[in-house]
Amino acid sequence: QVQLVESGGGLVQPGGSLRLSCAASGSIFSLNLMGWYRQAPGKQRELVASISSRGFTNYRDSVKGRFTISTDNAKNTMYLQMSSLKPEDTAVYYCNGMPPLLGWGQGTQVTVSS
Repeated sequence: QVQLVESGGGLVQPGGSLRLSCAASGSIFSLNLMGWYRQAPGKQRELVASISSRGFTNYRDSVKGRFTISTDNAKNTMYLQMSSLKPEDTAVYYCNGMPPLLGWGQGTQVTVSS
């Protein structure tokens, strides 16, 4: 089974930037629709951004213009570049397919606070 490992989270001030990485144990990014999800405390997990095997991207309205999703198929890695971060972006971020049929990784915590 494909394993997904997220990394790159941390504590950042409002307006700051982070780049998250999602490393897969197998070559899935060229074959599937993939996405970044997040779950804030007390809230349901939500889809943040998605990318198709052809590179078409989609974003939830609250992150449009601030987040960029990309993949490096040669490295079996997906990225989420986040800029102009806001406190409401605070959450644990996960990667998975769309729909999320792969096992969930441990996620990476992003905290936006001054």
